[in-house]
Amino acid sequence: MDKFVKLTGVAAPMPVVNVDTDMIIPKDYLKTIKRTGLGKGLFAEARYLEDGSPNPDFVLNKPAYQDAKILVAGDNFGCGSSREHAPWALLDFGIRCVISTSFADIFYNNCFKNGILPIVVTQEQLDLLMDDASRGSNAILTIDLENQEITGPDGGSIRFEVDAFRRHCLLNGLDDIGLTLEKGNSINTFEKAREAARPWA
Repeated sequence: MDKFVKLTGVAAPMPVVNVDTDMIIPKDYLKTIKRTGLGKGLFAEARYLEDGSPNPDFVLNKPAYQDAKILVAGDNFGCGSSREHAPWALLDFGIRCVISTSFADIFYNNCFKNGILPIVVTQEQLDLLMDDASRGSNAILTIDLENQEITGPDGGSIRFEVDAFRRHCLLNGLDDIGLTLEKGNSINTFEKAREAARPWA
């Protein structure tokens, strides 16, 4: 998993509440278990017209936001079914951070496990960030995970809180497998001792 230390990039505004995982990645794209290639299906039902062409009114199709790395979203983002394909699709598109006033629990947990930082802010703070994100190509935010701070295009900053363990994992690029491998020496020592004590097992 790629480390998340500091991210500077375009923030796309999505002032929609209750964006569920089916909207993030429709069920038609769930036939794969690969984490790559899902970016094309991100928000597919809103992002494409019936003939398959890009919907020019959808935010991520607008030239200023096509390379967005941050999503500023409405309340209760990621609700609905527990599909892990939702953070996979966001990540494959290039989104490394989602900011909202609240997230569905399973989606929130899945983000951390896949290298995406979900940030919870107050409604007042979200309104300020949504205004920043509405500036098109000038909608540049910097997310500093080490100092837990969001800096806007005008230099104003917002502090955010994140669980210390999850922060450690993102800063060091550790998913569940990476965390296990950190204990590799201890696991090997245990296995050797177990084999010596119970060679028949």
